[in-house]
Amino acid sequence: MSGESSGLIIGISIGVMIGVLLAILAFLCVWYHRIGASSSGAASIPIRENGVDSCTILSDSTLGSESPTKSGRNGMSFWLDGFKKSNGVSMSGILVYPYKDLQKATGNFTTLIGEGAFGPVYKAQMSTGETLAVKVLAMDSKQGEKEFQTEVMLLGRLHHRNLVNLVGYCAEKGQHMLIYVYMSKGSLAFHLYNESYEPLDWDVRVHIALDVARGLEYLHDGAVPPVIHRDIKSSNILLDHSMRARVSDFGLSREEMVDKHAAIRGTFGYLDPEYISTRTFTKKSDVYSFGVLLFELIAGRNPQQGLMEYIELAAMNTEGKLGWEELVDACLDGNFDVQELNEVAALAYKCIGRSPRKRPSMRDIVQVLSRVVKSRHNKKHHKKSLSATTDEVSIDMTPVSEHRREESTESSDTYQV
Repeated sequence: MSGESSGLIIGISIGVMIGVLLAILAFLCVWYHRIGASSSGAASIPIRENGVDSCTILSDSTLGSESPTKSGRNGMSFWLDGFKKSNGVSMSGILVYPYKDLQKATGNFTTLIGEGAFGPVYKAQMSTGETLAVKVLAMDSKQGEKEFQTEVMLLGRLHHRNLVNLVGYCAEKGQHMLIYVYMSKGSLAFHLYNESYEPLDWDVRVHIALDVARGLEYLHDGAVPPVIHRDIKSSNILLDHSMRARVSDFGLSREEMVDKHAAIRGTFGYLDPEYISTRTFTKKSDVYSFGVLLFELIAGRNPQQGLMEYIELAAMNTEGKLGWEELVDACLDGNFDVQELNEVAALAYKCIGRSPRKRPSMRDIVQVLSRVVKSRHNKKHHKKSLSATTDEVSIDMTPVSEHRREESTESSDTYQV
């Protein structure tokens, strides 16, 4: 009997211990959940009024007041506190730069190289020898803080040779800064509209178009999940020392979606009419903007200064894929390949078609522009080959004739002897 009692006591004791352990585990889970919720639900910094857009080395523009991200974890503390790791590297792999280092590298923020809606951009000469561009959130920027977070989150996982590389950020002393690779040749808009720059030749324009197309193709088809840029324009295309183009400014970028109540955002002149009427933005909205950019490269005319009317007038006089010559930028002074021009213009006209479904994909666009560049290369190579062959023939003929003449003389002399 006593054995049964002791067994019962032991069983009850074990049950109680297990119950206590389960209760402790449950408490820890609830506590941990609450800590996480309070971290992610931190209050966002107040949004301020937007600045004026302009063509800058690292430019931004927004229209409307809608946040570019819709997430329950969009509080600034999420990635300023919880997103960081030690040694100045965030969990996204992007460096966290100390404010004092950037202050020194920019000469106390005196090396201004541009300004946009986000805020001023400074050239930074780092102690390591690197030259960087520092984009500082303006105090009166309405959308800047949201776009700031969007760029850090996006560019932390997007890597392509035709996208501007975000190398780090800084969030100290009430300032928010994005740090990029410095693009020494500035924006495409500067080269198209600033008279202090030499006009871009036709070959360079086509290469720039191909670079931009490759960057967008990566966003649409290479990134997981796919990304829609939403603000393709000449001031957001930056050029390096070799005049290779990269797409910048991802503050408005989002996944494909429909939002009937969202304010229209982007840059007028480049906006897809379908997006304006339906509030639906898709990959084909980027394609439309790219088509406008292509015509901008061809005509050297700003989309906000009657470019589309100019295009429609030219389209009335074209025959299929031919007849786009009247659009060409006068700065080219006739130095362009007519066949290439018509092929690129016909492609651009397909991109701005009213029906998004009939517009080409960025992959199709890359293939067409790659074929144009390859065809040009083959033509040049063929001309060089012809020239080299002609030179070889003229060089080889002379010694042969002289050699024959010598043989004839020798034969004659021998005969006379």
